[in-house]
Amino acid sequence: MSGVHESQQDVDIDLGGLFGSIWRNRMRVLLATVACAGIAFAGANLVTPRYKGEARLLIETREPAFTTGQDRAQGRDQPAFDELGIASQVQLLQSADLIKQVARDMKLYELEEFDTTAKPSAVSDLLVLLGLKKNPLDLPPEERVLKEFAGKLVVYQVERSRVIGIEFTSKDPRLAAAIPNEMAKVYLSLQSGAKLDANSEATRWLEPEIANLREKVREAEQKVAEYRSQSDLPPTGDSATFAMRQLNDISTEVARVRGERASAEARAESVRAVLKNGGAPDTLSEVVGSQMIQRLKESEAQIQGQISDLSTSLLEGHPRLKGLRSQLAGIRTQIKAETQKILSSLENEAKTARLRESQLMQQLNTLKAETARAGEDEVGLKALEREATAQRQLLETYLARYREATSRTDSSSTPADARVISAAVEPTDVSFPKVVPITVVGGVVGFALSAIVILLAELFSGRALKPVGAAAAMPRRRDEDVEELAEPVAPENEPFAAKGPAARPEYGTIRDMGAPARSLLSDIGPEEEGEDVETSPDGAAVAEDDNDFSIAAVARHLIENNISVVVSVSPSGDRGSTATVMLARRIAEEHRKTLIIDLTGSACPTRLMAQSVHLPGITDLLVGDAAFGDIIHGDRLSGAHIIPRGNANIKRAMRGIDRLAIVIDALSDAYDTVIVECGPAEVEGVRRLTRGQETDIVLSIPGAGEDEIVDLIGAFGEAGYNEIVLMTGEGSEPPGHPGRRAA
Repeated sequence: MSGVHESQQDVDIDLGGLFGSIWRNRMRVLLATVACAGIAFAGANLVTPRYKGEARLLIETREPAFTTGQDRAQGRDQPAFDELGIASQVQLLQSADLIKQVARDMKLYELEEFDTTAKPSAVSDLLVLLGLKKNPLDLPPEERVLKEFAGKLVVYQVERSRVIGIEFTSKDPRLAAAIPNEMAKVYLSLQSGAKLDANSEATRWLEPEIANLREKVREAEQKVAEYRSQSDLPPTGDSATFAMRQLNDISTEVARVRGERASAEARAESVRAVLKNGGAPDTLSEVVGSQMIQRLKESEAQIQGQISDLSTSLLEGHPRLKGLRSQLAGIRTQIKAETQKILSSLENEAKTARLRESQLMQQLNTLKAETARAGEDEVGLKALEREATAQRQLLETYLARYREATSRTDSSSTPADARVISAAVEPTDVSFPKVVPITVVGGVVGFALSAIVILLAELFSGRALKPVGAAAAMPRRRDEDVEELAEPVAPENEPFAAKGPAARPEYGTIRDMGAPARSLLSDIGPEEEGEDVETSPDGAAVAEDDNDFSIAAVARHLIENNISVVVSVSPSGDRGSTATVMLARRIAEEHRKTLIIDLTGSACPTRLMAQSVHLPGITDLLVGDAAFGDIIHGDRLSGAHIIPRGNANIKRAMRGIDRLAIVIDALSDAYDTVIVECGPAEVEGVRRLTRGQETDIVLSIPGAGEDEIVDLIGAFGEAGYNEIVLMTGEGSEPPGHPGRRAA
C-alpha cells in the first residue's frame, strides 16, 4: 500500500503538455480572441466621444509693482506656498461656490449635457415609480448641474511642483476648453477679491486704532519729561545718567592724579639718593634738563679749560690759577644748590599731587551717594521710557500698515497669488474612447480568458500531471523515420550477444528475436495462484474497427473510448511486444500521457524504449529495492514513459504479484493510458494479474493465422474477458499518418 500512496502524491505539472494544450486548441483561442476584440471594437464605436481640455495655474506669492525691497526686508512679503498650501488651493478649485459661479456665468443649466435627469428615460421613471430609485427631479437644477459638473472635473497638483492642473471632459470640444479657462479666471478673481476685502477691512480697523495710539504716545512722553524734571535726571544723549557721567569723569581724574603723584615721588627719591650717596647729579634727567644747570655746566667747562691751558705755562701758586680754581669751586657750589632746588621742587610736586588726590577722593565718595540715589530714580524713568517707546513703535507699525492697505485698495494693486501658465485650447483628438487600445485590450482579455480556461481544464482533468522522477522525454521521431537495421551491433555494458546476432533491436526496430518468448507471469507456480475466478459462459466479444486490426485502429479505439488500463498479451513473442511499443507511441503522439509496464521475459519493450536494460524496473519495486519515482523512465523516441522489467529476481518479485494490481491502479490515476505488456502470457497469469475484474485485453499477434486467432480469443473468452481487442499490425493506415510501419 505504501507504493500506492507514494505514486499518488509524487506527481508534478507537465508544463510542456500544459502549454501544448493551448496550441492544440488554437482555433478556440483564436475565435475567443477575435470575438472579444470585435465586441470591444463595437462597444468603443457606440460610446459617445468625449473631449478633454486642460489649463494649468502656477501658485506663487505675488506682490504689487510698487512693493520695494525694503518692504520685503521688513518681513512684509508672504511666505511661499508649501505642500499643504498647494493642496488647499486644489480643494478651493473644487469648491461648490466656485463651480456654481462658473455654471452661472456660462449658463450651464441651459445645456442638456449638464442636466441629463431633466429628461429621464422610461426605465428611470419605472424605477422611481417602484420606489427603487430616488426621483432626481427632487433636487434643484443647480444641484443637478453641480453633481454632473463635479463628475467631469479633475483638479490635481503636478508632482514635485507648485503647478495645479484643471481638466474637464465634455462632449463638446468648445466647452472642454472654455470651462477650465473660465474656472481659472474665476479663481484668480476670487483670490484678488479676497485680498481687496482683507485690505479694506484692515483700513477700517486701523483708523481708530491709530488715533487712540497717538494720544497714548503723547501722554507717555509727557510723563517721561515730568519725571526727569522732578528727579533731576537731565537727558545726556546716551543711556547713562548725569551723575553716572560725573562719577566716571572723577574716577578718570583720580587715576591720572595718582599717576602724577607716583611719578613725582619717584623722581624726588632718585635725586635724593644721588645726593645722599655723593653721586654726580648731572646723571639725573631732572638735573640735566634744568637750563640753570646747563649754563653752570658750560661755565665750569670753560674755567676748567682755562686752568688746563695756564697750567702748562704758569706755576701752581700763580695768582691767576688760584683765581680760576676759586671760580670753579663757586660754580660747583651753585650746581649743588640748584640740584637741591630741583629736589625741593619735585617734593612739592608730589605733595601737591597727594593733596589733589585727597580732594578728588572726597568728591568721588559724594558722587557715589548721588549716583545710588539717581539709579533708584532712573528705574522709574526707564519704565516710563519703555512704555513710551512701545507705544511709539506700535503707532509707527500701524501707520505703515495703514499706508500699505490704503495703497492696495485698487484691484490692479492686489494681484492673485497665482497666474495662468497654460490656457486650455479646443481639443481635436478624442480622449475617450480610444478605439484601437480598447480593441487590443479586448483581444488580449479574450486570449487570456480562453487560455486560462484551457489550462484549468487540463489541470483538473489530470492530463497535465506527470510522476516526479520520470525521465524527460527524448525528442520524438516519426515512425516513418525508423528503419530496420541490417545487423545491429550491441554496445558495451549490454550483453545481448549471447542471445544471437540480432537479439537487440536498434531505435525501436527488430528483425529477428532469438530470445525465447516468455512472460514474467509464466513464473507464477500453481501453488502461488489464488482462488479461481468463474468464467463467463457468454464467450468473448472481439472489438473491431471496420475489420481494421492495425496499430492506428487500436490506438484510435483506446483513445475514443478513453480506456485507461489495457493488458497486452503477445503470444508471438517479441514481434507482438514491438507492436505494443508502437501502439504506446502512437497514443502518446495524440498528446495523451502513456505508460508501458514491461512484464515480458525478454525485456523487449525495455530494450526498445529505455536507455539501458539495467535500469530499475517493476521487479525492483515488487521486491522493495526501488522507489516509485526511480522506476519510471522516458521513451527515447516519443513522449511515452516506460517501467522497465528491472534487475531483481523474477520468482521473488512474482511472489508480490498481488501488489502489482495496486500499482497499476495507482498509475492509472496519473496517466491517461497504462499498457501492461505481458508478452506470451497464459490466461491464468493474466487472470491473476487482473484479479478477475473486467479489463480490456489487447492480443498483439502480428502475422498470426486465422485459426490461431480464433483459439486465443476463445481461451480468453472462456476465462471471462468480454472486451478483447485484436491487433495484428496489418490493415490500412488512417488518414494523416502516411508511411507508418509496424516494427
